[in-house]
Amino acid sequence: MNTRNNQNVLISTLVVVALAISAYSSSGRTGNKSKTARQDWPMWGGSIDRNMVNPTAKISIDFEPINDQKNGKRQRNVLWAATLGSQTYGNPVISGGRVFVGTNNAAVYRPKHAGDRGCLLSFDEKTGKFLWQLTRAKLAQGRVNDWPEQGICSSPCVEKDRLWLVTNRAELMCLDAAGFHDGDNDGVVQDEPDNQKQDADIVWQLDMIDELGVFPHNLATSSPVVFGDLVYVITSNGVEEAHKQVVSPRSPSFIAVNKKTGQLVWESRIPLDRILHGQWSSPTIGIVNGEAQVYFAGGDGWLYALDAQTGKLIWRFDLNPKDAKWILDGRGTRNNIVSTPVFVDNSVVLGVGQDPDHGNGVGHLYRIDATKTGDVSPTLVVDANGNRFELERGEPVNPMRGQQEIENPNSAMIWHYGGIQKSDSATGKKGDFLFRRTMSTAAVHDGLVYIADLAGFVHCIDFETGKRQWQHDMFASCWGSPMVVNGRVLIGDEYGDLRIFATGRRMKLLRTIEFGSSIYSTPCIANGVLFIASRSTLYALGEK
Repeated sequence: MNTRNNQNVLISTLVVVALAISAYSSSGRTGNKSKTARQDWPMWGGSIDRNMVNPTAKISIDFEPINDQKNGKRQRNVLWAATLGSQTYGNPVISGGRVFVGTNNAAVYRPKHAGDRGCLLSFDEKTGKFLWQLTRAKLAQGRVNDWPEQGICSSPCVEKDRLWLVTNRAELMCLDAAGFHDGDNDGVVQDEPDNQKQDADIVWQLDMIDELGVFPHNLATSSPVVFGDLVYVITSNGVEEAHKQVVSPRSPSFIAVNKKTGQLVWESRIPLDRILHGQWSSPTIGIVNGEAQVYFAGGDGWLYALDAQTGKLIWRFDLNPKDAKWILDGRGTRNNIVSTPVFVDNSVVLGVGQDPDHGNGVGHLYRIDATKTGDVSPTLVVDANGNRFELERGEPVNPMRGQQEIENPNSAMIWHYGGIQKSDSATGKKGDFLFRRTMSTAAVHDGLVYIADLAGFVHCIDFETGKRQWQHDMFASCWGSPMVVNGRVLIGDEYGDLRIFATGRRMKLLRTIEFGSSIYSTPCIANGVLFIASRSTLYALGEK
């Protein structure tokens, strides 16, 4: 009897995995995402691999978002524009005829809420009509946990009539995508203080501060990913206000939660007390040899691959050279990770970065083989006796103490791009950063990797070799990511310019379009329409 039950469980599990793999394959895990009747963009990165490549076959770049009487320009092919808060760092998500974007409360769509709040706004995809708003008060601790005026930065993940996101209060929430417009109060949360038609319908919520002991540094920002029955997030657990100690090292950094009930399924406390600053990345799913891996970028500058069902560690990769040192305020060479891992062809592409207030510094971008196990870093550290040695938090290898860096025979590094270029004695040109710190998530398409660094350089890199094909200086900081669609690469900058390049191994800038306000987010395309969130306005752009 037990054997028969076990067989039934095994068969059911195999069916679920097969269906999940089939769905994942159809999402275009190698960068060529399949075409469906509706081409929504239902999560950060579009699908669970987080590759910034959109399947839309046709998109117009013939538009002007603002009127410029001085230069004789008129607004053109703007389907609609909706007011956002005064600062918008959330990325638009489009699903089921609705657009969702995180921002602050400056738009005051719900007049009963005055002052600074974190908000998720929902608009009608076709008309831009405001539908509903999730409103969250700021945490009392202030900027150490919940930075003023930043709003909600998490991008929701949407499946049919449900969406999941992380609020500024470090709450993982499940919401009804329709809000209260469907006339029902869904889920176990029945006592929402905001329960009118233009408010959010909360299905369940997990307070990661109260229930898990998490101490988010500056802000909780992770954008959830859903796979099967689980929703995954990084908790944003970090250091205290003086930036010297991890407040709650035994609290989880990575969690998996039942998407229907909000119950914690598993947690991982990696990287414990080794967190350097904050943890602001988002998780990614990859299927390797038929098994689902979830990738978490840790606050110690390591990438961790965990079994998606159990949370068991599969492999880990140090994205910093062993001689790198963490120094406060960005003055060191060791970095943590802000951008999101991208899974393509059994490998992960990811770069390192820091809080943008820390300025520019040396950066590194890697392509990592996802099929290995264990410590798959490029190099290891041994002590004077030749034994494996773990470096202290943020400290470099120290030869004076007998420590030595050696090559790792189990390295998963396919290539590394970054570091400092060598000086040219013939020309007298001094070495410069090959690649700087980045907050950008990569787009991998047709054998090329497109990514921007924080200083505003757009890089095109060969996916197989890691060799630079071209570089373009936007002369403005870049917080967002490139989006590849229909032979073009779209990316915005802090000055409010959207640049459009042709895809390919030769740099070709097609257009630069002024939006008049900073673009901290990433362009998104759904159902033939381009959506761009500037600092204070959400635009829907396309031929009328």
